[in-house]
Amino acid sequence: MSQEFVPDENESARPNSEPAAVSEQDVLLVTLVGSPQGVRETILTLYRLGFAKVGDWSPLQRAANPKQVMSVLIRRKVRSSSRAALTTDSKPPTR
Repeated sequence: MSQEFVPDENESARPNSEPAAVSEQDVLLVTLVGSPQGVRETILTLYRLGFAKVGDWSPLQRAANPKQVMSVLIRRKVRSSSRAALTTDSKPPTR
C-alpha cells in the first residue's frame, strides 16, 4: 500500500502538534452501505485487493434503512502540492 497514507494512532498523544501539520492532511472517508452480508463481503474483497485491513473499518452500524448497515473507513492522506502532482502524475498525450 502507498506510504502517503498516514495512520492517526498517535494524534491525540501529541498535544503540542502544530496546526500546519494537521492542515497538510486530507481526511478521506470511505463508506459502505448495504446488507450486512454485502458490506462484510465488500470489506473482505477490499482487503484481498490490498485496499485496507479488515480491522481498519468501523464496526457495522445501523443505516437509515432498517435492513441495511454501514461501515466507515477513515484515512488521512498527506496533501501533495499541486505542482508536484502535475509533474509526476500528468504526462502529455502520446500520438
